[in-house]
Amino acid sequence: MLQGDTAQPSSQRAAAHPDPVSTVVLAAGEGTRMRSATPKVLHRLAGRPLVEHAVRAAAGVDPDQLVVVLGHGRDAVAEHLSSVAGALGRPVTTAVQEEQLGTGHAVSCGLSELPDGLTGTVLVSYGDVPLLDADTLRAMLDEHAGTGNAVTVLTAVVDDPTGYGRITRDADGQVTGIVEQKDATPEQAEITEINSGVYAFDAEVLTGALKRLSTDNAQGELYLTDVLSIARGDGLRVGTLICADPWLVEGVNDRVQLSRLGAELNRRLVTGWMREGVTVVDPATVWLDCDVTLARDVTLEPGVQLRAGTTVGEGATVGPDTTLAGCTIHPGASVVRTHGEGAEIGPNASVGPFSYLRPGTSLGTKGKIGTFVETKNASIGDGTKVPHLSYVGDATIGEQSNIGAATVFVNYDGVNKHHTKIGSHSRTGADNMFVAPVEIGDGAYTAAGSVITQDVPPGAMAVARGRQRNIDGWVARRRPGTAADQAAQRAMGDEPTDDAETSNGEGR
Repeated sequence: MLQGDTAQPSSQRAAAHPDPVSTVVLAAGEGTRMRSATPKVLHRLAGRPLVEHAVRAAAGVDPDQLVVVLGHGRDAVAEHLSSVAGALGRPVTTAVQEEQLGTGHAVSCGLSELPDGLTGTVLVSYGDVPLLDADTLRAMLDEHAGTGNAVTVLTAVVDDPTGYGRITRDADGQVTGIVEQKDATPEQAEITEINSGVYAFDAEVLTGALKRLSTDNAQGELYLTDVLSIARGDGLRVGTLICADPWLVEGVNDRVQLSRLGAELNRRLVTGWMREGVTVVDPATVWLDCDVTLARDVTLEPGVQLRAGTTVGEGATVGPDTTLAGCTIHPGASVVRTHGEGAEIGPNASVGPFSYLRPGTSLGTKGKIGTFVETKNASIGDGTKVPHLSYVGDATIGEQSNIGAATVFVNYDGVNKHHTKIGSHSRTGADNMFVAPVEIGDGAYTAAGSVITQDVPPGAMAVARGRQRNIDGWVARRRPGTAADQAAQRAMGDEPTDDAETSNGEGR
C-alpha cells in the first residue's frame, strides 16, 4: 500500500525510531470556501469533526506531545478537542495562530507550546485530511528514521494535481523541493506527484529552518514547504514516502470535497463491516458512523443510517429505512422503519414499523414496540407489547403485559413530568389515558375507552368512562330523508320515504 524511496525491511524500520516524537496538527484556517458559520475543521464526516479524525490518527502513533494549532473558531474547536482528549485518555495541547501568516508560521506557533531544546522527530499533519490514518503515519515515521532523513514528506501521484504543491526532483530522482501551484512554472504544473502537507522533520533541522523562511512568494507567506529546500541546501537528506492510496491524503476545502470524502469513508466502513461478517443488502444506501459496532450475522437492510454510539448484537436485523443514534440493539432483535435515539432494545425483541424511540427507551427480551408507537424515558419489561398507535412516556411497565391500541401515557401537567407504573401481566384496554402519576397493579385490567386517574389494585378491573345513553329515533327527527335515515328505516323493516334530497345525505 505504501512505498518509500529506499527499500528497507519493515522490521528494520520499525526498530529504527526510538527517539521522541512530537506531533503538530494544523487546524487554524478559516475555510472560507465552506461558506459556513461553523469552522471548517468542525464539519463532520461519519459522525466526527474533521479535526477529530486528524487528532485520532496523530494520537495513534503515541507521540510524546500532541499540539493542535487553532485560529478561526478557536473556542469551539478547543472545546471539542477537550472532549476528544478525554476519550483518548491523553492530553491534547492547543496553540493559537493569531494571524494567518502561512504554514511555516503555524508550525512555529505549535512548536512554541513544546519544550525548549526539542529533539527527536516532529510530525506535522493537517486538520482537514480526514482519511489519513495512524498506520500511514507510522509507516512514514519508520521511513524517516530508517533512512536517516532530515525531512520526509508524504506524497501521492494523482491524475489531477490542481491545487496541490508539486514535488520537484533532480535527474537522480532526489527531492529538491516543493513548488506551490501559484508559484509553479508551466512545466512544474504538469508534475503529478503532489505534496500531502504531511511531514516528518528532525526537530533541530525544523526549528533552525523556520527561522530562515522568507515571504518572497506569490502569497507573501512563510511556507513550510521551503524547509525542504533549506535542508537540501544544507546538504541534508530529504526523502518521501509515496502513498499508494491518494484518498488518504485528500483534503477538504469545500462542501463538494466534504461530500466526496464522506462517501468514500462510508464505503470503506461498510466494506470493512461486511468483511467482518455483517450482511449489508444494499451498500449504496447504508451509512455508518465511525464508532458504530456491529456483531457477526447482523443484517442491515436498505436505507439504514447508524449514528455515533450505536451497537448492534449478533443476528439482529435493522431496517429497511431506519435511523438509530446512540442505540443498543441486542442479539436477535428486529428494528424496522424506525427512528431511534438513546434507546436499548432487548434480545429477540421487535420494533416497528414506523416507531419513534426517544432517549431513555428500554425494551426487554422478546418485547414489542409496534406501528406508530412513540416512547420516551420508558422501561418496558420482558415480553411486554405496545403494539400500535400509542405514546408511552415517563413510564415503567412490567413483564408480559399488553398495552391496548391508541393508549396515551399523560405524563406532563404543563409544568412537571410525572411517572406511570404498570405492573406485570396487566392488560390495558384500547383508547386508554393514564394520567400520571398513577400505578396499575400486577394482573390488573382496564376497560377500553377509560381515562385512568387513580391507582388500580392488583387483579382489579378499572372502568373510567361515562355511561352510554342511546336516543332512539334521533336520526329520523334530526336528519330526515338522508341516506342514514333511509338505511335505518330499512334496518327496522320500514319503507323509506321518497323525500331524500341527495344520495349522500346533503341538501342542495
